[in-house]
Amino acid sequence: MHHFNWIALSIVGFLFFIALEYLLSRRTGKNYFQFAESIANLNVGIAERLLDIFVTGLFYFFFDYIYRNFALWHIRPTWYTWFLLFLATDFVWYWYHRLAHEVNILWAAHVVHHQSEDFNYTVSARITVFQAAARSLFWAILPLAGFPPAMITSLLLVHGLYPFFIHTRTIGKLGILEYFMVTPSHHRVHHSSNEKYLDKNYGDVLIIWDKMFGTFTPEQNEELCVYGLTKPLKSHSFLWQQFHFMLELLTAFKRAGSWKARWKVIFGKPDDIDPDIREQLEAVWLRKTAARKQTKFQRIYIVIQTVISISLLFTATLLEAYIPAGLNVFIVLFILLSLVNTGAILEQKKWFFYLEYARMMLIAVTFLVYFPHLYVFASVLLFAGLVTFYFSRIERSMHRLLFQRAQ
Repeated sequence: MHHFNWIALSIVGFLFFIALEYLLSRRTGKNYFQFAESIANLNVGIAERLLDIFVTGLFYFFFDYIYRNFALWHIRPTWYTWFLLFLATDFVWYWYHRLAHEVNILWAAHVVHHQSEDFNYTVSARITVFQAAARSLFWAILPLAGFPPAMITSLLLVHGLYPFFIHTRTIGKLGILEYFMVTPSHHRVHHSSNEKYLDKNYGDVLIIWDKMFGTFTPEQNEELCVYGLTKPLKSHSFLWQQFHFMLELLTAFKRAGSWKARWKVIFGKPDDIDPDIREQLEAVWLRKTAARKQTKFQRIYIVIQTVISISLLFTATLLEAYIPAGLNVFIVLFILLSLVNTGAILEQKKWFFYLEYARMMLIAVTFLVYFPHLYVFASVLLFAGLVTFYFSRIERSMHRLLFQRAQ
């Protein structure tokens, strides 16, 4: 009991509020959830939470190393130092967040958070491990200033909960809180692609930094927010969402004619990147197929896959201290294959079945490694043989069930 990772319960809490928001929006006749968008949002969050199992400890040791070797002071935990740490954490977040919109290399890590054309609690899950690493570099100033790592990580856990609740359209303006807190209204502005709302409201908990540094804009009733990127991604591919802007930067870097131009590609503004590059990359990497309507079976299949991924994530997080490292690797690989597979199905990619085959073989290998008995070996060998022998027949059946013919 003492070795359970109770952070796993946050997964249950997030799912509860997502379901509550969905039911409330349906009851009020609002369409705040699109199926493909919500699944894509959850997939990004599953990957980040999954990889956090391995990297969160690294962030703590990073803070601890700075504190032990370079701290300017050694601050003791008292009520006022906790308050100072909260202010410092929120202030550093503001500047990380602002620079993440203004500097290409940081935007490459942050852009995933802004891709969804929905705005609901599932959008709060759109955080990548790249973004977590980038903002930890900014927060490194906290142990340098003398705040103990235990204080920092404890506050970050609490500080990180609040932003989840501001990713919603079901809550209107909140009266006096609008003056000093980041509210759902303020954050709706931040996620908007409307020209008048661009690059505004970077705060995480407190809106006072935006008001101090001239980046605050209130939500206005006469101009409804339009969510997503200024140039919509129009793809639910898990891999493309994660890496499209990195590929755009790499392409622009290769085409730059001088080191000065290359420096500008890395540290310049996202608006400076040639917008035609994405279309050229999409022609190579995405190769859009004719749009088909989602079948009922496809939705059911995707929901089942997502439920399995979330359940495995919950188990791997809760029992982190008890699961062997090798089995953890198998779980991570299975979930990552599932996320890429779900994106491929949403994109109507026929090659998705190769990922299905890879997942089945991964399960087979896992049984062989952890249940080394003769009857298990024989059963797994028979299973793998049958799936391989009937590969084409199973593939055609899956295509017929998941995809309608193009109209």
